[in-house]
Amino acid sequence: MIKVFKTDIDSPDHADLVKNSLLMKFPGFRIDFDLEDSDRILRVEGDFFRAEEISGCLKEHGFICVDLPIDLSFS
Repeated sequence: MIKVFKTDIDSPDHADLVKNSLLMKFPGFRIDFDLEDSDRILRVEGDFFRAEEISGCLKEHGFICVDLPIDLSFS
């Protein structure tokens, strides 16, 4: 399962803090940020999880994230 989120995280230090917190809750998941993207993307890949679990973890650290729908249509 892969989810992509738009975040308001603006520094690598904050991204590392959130990533480590998420990895404690979801060991073995692949979690990365693209802070150079205008949406400051968070990508989470792993076994089943709910978007609310991810956004809740960011909220605990004072950040916001929004689950972005992925359109896999190739029109």
